[in-house]
Amino acid sequence: MFALAALMLAATAVPAAPAYEPSFDPSRLKQTVAGEPGQALVLGSPHLSGFPKDFDAKALDALLTRLAAWQPQIVTIEGLSGPDCEMLLRYKPIYPGVYDDYCWNPEPARAATGLDVPAATVEAERLLADWPAEPTAAQRRHLAAVFLAGGEQASALVQWLRLPATERRAGDGLDAVLVERLTMLTTRRNENFLIGAALAARLGLDRVYSVDDHSADATTNRVSGEAGYGEAIQRAWDNPVTAKRSAIDADLRKRLDGDGVLALYRAYNSPEAMRMAFDSDFGAALAELSPQHYGRYYTGWWETRNLRMVANIRAAMAAQPGARALVIVGASHKGYFEAYLNMMHDIRLVDAEAVLR
Repeated sequence: MFALAALMLAATAVPAAPAYEPSFDPSRLKQTVAGEPGQALVLGSPHLSGFPKDFDAKALDALLTRLAAWQPQIVTIEGLSGPDCEMLLRYKPIYPGVYDDYCWNPEPARAATGLDVPAATVEAERLLADWPAEPTAAQRRHLAAVFLAGGEQASALVQWLRLPATERRAGDGLDAVLVERLTMLTTRRNENFLIGAALAARLGLDRVYSVDDHSADATTNRVSGEAGYGEAIQRAWDNPVTAKRSAIDADLRKRLDGDGVLALYRAYNSPEAMRMAFDSDFGAALAELSPQHYGRYYTGWWETRNLRMVANIRAAMAAQPGARALVIVGASHKGYFEAYLNMMHDIRLVDAEAVLR
C-alpha cells in the first residue's frame, strides 16, 4: 500500500518549472540615446588609510596623470554625503555607531557660518547654480565654508586646492579651526582627498559627489550584535581564495613608489581581482551553513548598499547627460558597480585597465 501510494504521488507530482528569465534587459536597450551617451570609469581602489604612515602622496602622480588625461567631468567618491549623515544621526538607534564611524561632525562649520546641514546643502546648490567662470578667492573660501557646514569635506577641499597658496587663509566663513581642518585634509591618507578632490581640482571642477550609502546597515542590524554572526562571517572568509588574495595584496604593497602604486591599481582593476573579491568574500558568505543564514544577511546587505550607491552615481550622471564620470570606490565594489551601471540605458563603461596603461 505504501509503495502504491508513493507511485501515485510520483505520477501526480508537478514537475519543477524552469527558472524564469525576464525578456526585458535594460543593458541591451542602449541604441536610442540622442547624442553622446554618458561614460563611467570605475576605479577600484585600496583604502589609502591602510597604507604606511610614511606613504608619500607624490607616488600617486602617475595615477592622477592617467586619470586626468581621460578628462572626467564628474568625480564620485566613496564618502557619505552631508544629508545621508544627517539621516544617520537622526535615526541613530536604527544605525548604532554608523554616524560616529563614517561621518564628520560639522558643528565647527555650523558655528563659523551659522548654517546647519540642510541650510548649507541648499546654499551650496544655490551658489553652484550661479557659479561664475572665474570666481574670486573670497567666493571660493565662502563656498568651501558652506561645503564644510553641509558635511561635504571633499568638495570643500576642492575649493581650497583651487585657491592660490597665498589665498588659503581664514576669511569669508572660514575661521582658524576650519582652515586647520582643510590643511589637514590635503595630506590625509584617504583616496577621497588624495585622489578624488586632488583630481577634481586639477581638472578645474568645483566639487566631487559623495555617493556612499550606509542606510543598508539596517539590513544586518538585527543580527550583527549576535556573537554567532561575526563568527560565521569570519569562518566564511577563512578560505584559500582569501589567502591567495591577501598574499597578492601584500606583494603589491611592498613597493609604493609611483610605478608600484600604478602596478597596484592595474592589478586591483583586473577581471581576476573582481572575481577573487566575490569568491573570497560574498560568494563564500552565501555558502555559509549557519542555521540563521548569517552569510545571506551579509551578502544581502552588500548588494543593497551597492545598489543604493550606484543609484547615487546615476543621479549625478543624469544631471549632466553625456558626461564622463570617474567613480572612485573600494576595489571590492568594482565588479558590482560595473554590473549595475551596465544596466543603465545611457551609460557606457570604460575599461580602467586601458586608461591606466
